[in-house]
Amino acid sequence: MVTTSTGKGRKPTARRRPAGTRPGPSAAGPAGTAGRAGAAGSAPAGSGAGAVPPKKRGLRLGERFTAFMVLLEGSGSKATGSSYYMILGTTLALTAIGLMMVLSASSVEAIAAAAGDAEAATEFDLFIKQLMFAAIGIVLMLGLSRFGPRFYRAIAWLALGAAALLLVLVLFIGVEVNGNKNWLAFGPVTGQPSEAAKLAMAVWFAAVLSRKGPLIADWKHALIPVLPGGGMLIGLVLLGHDLGTVIIMGLIMLAALFFAGARLKLLGLLSLAAGAAAIVSSIASGNRTSRISAWLQLDCSAGLCDQANAGMYALASGGWFGVGIGQSRQKWNWIPEAHNDFIFAIIGEEFGLLGTLVVLVLFGILAVATVRVTMRHTQPFIRIVCGCILVWIIGQAAVNIAMVTGLLPVIGVPLPFISYGGSSLTFTLAAVGVLLSFARTIPEREPAAP
Repeated sequence: MVTTSTGKGRKPTARRRPAGTRPGPSAAGPAGTAGRAGAAGSAPAGSGAGAVPPKKRGLRLGERFTAFMVLLEGSGSKATGSSYYMILGTTLALTAIGLMMVLSASSVEAIAAAAGDAEAATEFDLFIKQLMFAAIGIVLMLGLSRFGPRFYRAIAWLALGAAALLLVLVLFIGVEVNGNKNWLAFGPVTGQPSEAAKLAMAVWFAAVLSRKGPLIADWKHALIPVLPGGGMLIGLVLLGHDLGTVIIMGLIMLAALFFAGARLKLLGLLSLAAGAAAIVSSIASGNRTSRISAWLQLDCSAGLCDQANAGMYALASGGWFGVGIGQSRQKWNWIPEAHNDFIFAIIGEEFGLLGTLVVLVLFGILAVATVRVTMRHTQPFIRIVCGCILVWIIGQAAVNIAMVTGLLPVIGVPLPFISYGGSSLTFTLAAVGVLLSFARTIPEREPAAP
């Protein structure tokens, strides 16, 4: 036992030494210090003086990776990149899923068509076309992501005029498919100007509404010139009998007014008016009336319910994990145009509930990232554009999935990024490019990191 004194007037305290030990130099003494210094300073055999320890080498690799990601983002702030990569990653993932499913769903119909025509396209024809448009759309997306709000403000009226001109051309020289006159043919390539009109509407609405300021509370300033300009494009599409696209364009208009700060009472009245117009348009068309009757299971004659029922059978037969990629049975001409509007049913059959949930989660991540970008900015123009694109993409996906699952009648709305359609994929990717351009922008209230 070693007795030590803690100072004057205090009792000595005893410290017990563990059994079997002998007093030695303190660990903090010269010997201990030298021992630790020698251990820390020792280097592996064969290592030179300029060797970099593994830890420092890892840090350098991490710094290089961070610098590359910041360079790819185009922003000097590391903190603002999460939304950018969430939007970019989910977009590329959904596009890849779409290409895979177009190949799976379209190959059967292509083989059946080639069986009766020796000169018919191969089973990879539709996939190759979709791949080509995906490449064009991705290049356009990355190109548009490099521009700022000033550029989009400058082209807003030009985009509106170009969209209106193309929609007028559709009425005169357009191609009619399944009762809808909504396509323009350029040689072997066909396109839908209404898809370009959606993006033009989002940018133009933001350009005119962002200048209103507090005047947006007055219903006259909220509706003019939004209602005449947007109504002109919607009317031109409606003349081509494409009610599904008109519904999405109407949602874009309501989203623009909402994010601009219009009164909720005005938005409610506009929604009621749009619903009444949709009902009248459906009653006036025998084709739309029959679709509603089939949806309500009131009239399934002449095969009106076959497409919707086959879609439900596909989802049901997929179970939890699906029957396997390429193994769908409903795509063997049971679901007409399975690679278009009902491609979500093929996903459910081949990948099961798990596959459909993956698609829903990806759209959810895209929505959350877009909301983050919208809330991060204070400029009304950016907020309105982001809000319009958010409602466009997520709203269209919700309508398509509701249509496939029987919650809505079949109205011919494609699933963004996934359904077959070159113009739809191209301009949806272009819209994502606009989102990426704003995700790269550092708001004035958040100074850039050094």
